[in-house]
Amino acid sequence: MKWILVALCVLLATSVQAQHAYWAAPYDSLRQAAQRQPSDTARLRILVHVLDVTELTEAARRQEALPILNELLQLNQRTQLLDDAPYQALRRGVALWVEGKQLDQAMEAMHRAVELFDQAKHPIPRLLIDLAPLYNQLQQSDARLTYFQQKLNEYQLHSSYQNLAACYLVLGGSYRHRADHNRAISCYLNAADLFAKFDHQLQANELVVAGSSYADWGNNQKALVYMQQAVELESRYNIKGLQRFYTLLAISRLYAMRENYSRAIEYADQALEFAKNSPANQAEYTAYALVQKSSVLLQLQQTQQVRPLLQQAQHLADSLHMSITGRPGEFMLDEMWAKYHRQEHNYAQVETHWRQAYEKATAAKYNMLRPRYLQELIRFYDERGQPEKAQRFTRTYLNLTDTLYAALGAQHVAQYEGERQEQARLVQIANLRQAQALQAVRIQQRNTLLMGAGVAIILISGLGALAYRQLQSKRRTLAQLRQAQNQLVQAEKWAFVGELSAGIAHELQNPLNFMKKFAEVSTTMVDGMHQKGQAPGTGLEQEILLGLKQNLQEISQHGMRASSIIRGMLDHSRAGTGQRMATDLNELATENLHLACESQQAQQPAFIATLSLELASGLPLVSVVPQDMGRVLLNLCTNAFQAVEQRRQTEPVAYKPTISISTRQLAGSVEIRVRDNGCGMPPEVQQKVFTPFFTTKPIGEGTGLGLSLSHDIVKAHGGTLIVDSREGEYTEFVVRLPA
Repeated sequence: MKWILVALCVLLATSVQAQHAYWAAPYDSLRQAAQRQPSDTARLRILVHVLDVTELTEAARRQEALPILNELLQLNQRTQLLDDAPYQALRRGVALWVEGKQLDQAMEAMHRAVELFDQAKHPIPRLLIDLAPLYNQLQQSDARLTYFQQKLNEYQLHSSYQNLAACYLVLGGSYRHRADHNRAISCYLNAADLFAKFDHQLQANELVVAGSSYADWGNNQKALVYMQQAVELESRYNIKGLQRFYTLLAISRLYAMRENYSRAIEYADQALEFAKNSPANQAEYTAYALVQKSSVLLQLQQTQQVRPLLQQAQHLADSLHMSITGRPGEFMLDEMWAKYHRQEHNYAQVETHWRQAYEKATAAKYNMLRPRYLQELIRFYDERGQPEKAQRFTRTYLNLTDTLYAALGAQHVAQYEGERQEQARLVQIANLRQAQALQAVRIQQRNTLLMGAGVAIILISGLGALAYRQLQSKRRTLAQLRQAQNQLVQAEKWAFVGELSAGIAHELQNPLNFMKKFAEVSTTMVDGMHQKGQAPGTGLEQEILLGLKQNLQEISQHGMRASSIIRGMLDHSRAGTGQRMATDLNELATENLHLACESQQAQQPAFIATLSLELASGLPLVSVVPQDMGRVLLNLCTNAFQAVEQRRQTEPVAYKPTISISTRQLAGSVEIRVRDNGCGMPPEVQQKVFTPFFTTKPIGEGTGLGLSLSHDIVKAHGGTLIVDSREGEYTEFVVRLPA
């Protein structure tokens, strides 16, 4: 059990580390990694990662996002790995935002992108945070608050903690602008707890903002606690960028509130040094740092050092068109000018800058600063003896405070109802989670049943397959037994026929030999009657003797044919009785082809034919009776030579006799082809060619047993012998033997 708990802890820690590594991946490094990827799949995956960590609040990053989105959509057209509808909507929104003319349509497109990402269950905390400055550009603070409250409720139901953290971050800023420090700090701390799961940089940022809100609320002790926690996180995780700069400004302000001006100046100088080392945002960061240092110096009444700082900050603000609020916080340049001119007793400029500061806060609906600026104007007009203006701004201040208090009162009323709604929402979440757990149990049970059924089906299928294989094996065995039985029956028949033929041949051979001998002796005696010294007989005697001689020659010729038939029957009887052995068919075919050729040339010395051997290399040895298979090949080659000789006699001029033997290995067998370009055979002859005693040769030149004997020998070896012929063109015999 102990090891299981340790393993679970390791897995959980690994998962948390992976989350932090993903969201903390450097933007520039990811861009370079995407360019180095050789495959479309890997590049597409990294581009998705790049867009997840891109901060669209910066104008430069919005410009860079467009080509990244274009490349991602092009890659996805080729790979089809993801649903690109969210990225299509995001591209349209970013393009309109960059163009800067139709920001309301840009916001609609961004909302659509968020909706599509939510449907795909793809977390987008950075994109949600980036909507806040777009709302600020549209000056829609109320719409911003409403939208993120709705998204907060939605993400609480669906347990999307990354998006939930982003909603708390934006809502904290909205409440702070409304001077509702209580709710603002609550949202900031909720966001910090959620960011701790996946993004230490944003966690530290929320702790700093929570500390700043406590400072604005007058609780400097709490402010210092949270800022120290943020500094510790930044040091531990080496956090830089805007987060680090904002922390330096916030700590400088906090030390100034605590009247620790030396530390306040120290952190303001650190902020200036940090701005110098931030090329992308150097001008903006420098302007903020100059204003903060000027604020501390004004509290120290060191006005001579303040003017050049404020002039430099004013130059940067004018060139960048900076507003009263930005990503690093409130930009209170007009307030610093008013305080500076007051110490310089330049009251006309004091009035001008306090009014400019109030107008800018009013335009931005920055309710946290508006009351303070009205108080400064009232105090200024009262000191300058201008009661009419003082009363007018006092009425404005009272109306504003009444409005704010009414809003806070409505919020307090809504807070109770909000607590009830929160309780109802918690009950709804609990019921939903209970239903999800019940559904998960049912799904698990169903999966278990399906798995059991699947295993049963697999087992049954396996048994069925085994039974089928056994059935097939038994069928093959039965077929082999039947074939062996038929071969045994045929062998017994042929053994009996062979024995009978051998007996008949033996009994007939002696009388035929006597007939042949007597015919030869009689012919010799007749020839002897005409020897020198004997008087010729009468004409009738000569005629009788001539007829007698012819008859004796016929008797001898037919006796020789009978002897040939008997030898063939003896060959039939002896076929298959030899010992089988592994034989090289290439060598056997070559030997019998040359033997047949020599036999043909011995009978006809002028005979010439082209011999072709196409023997397969690596042909396996085949178990055959070499004498019997040699007899088959010799018979086929002899027939081929006789066929080409027959055609040569009819076509003596252009005809070139050709005989070829080829071998090749097939699946489970070996094939031998004997082909000639002789006179060929008509179809009716091909049907009878293996019939015993069938021949197309003249009487006395063939017995009709050669091809029949060859067919039986091949069949006895478990093979086949077939013929393919076209009259007047070719004849080809094909022998296939099992290997």
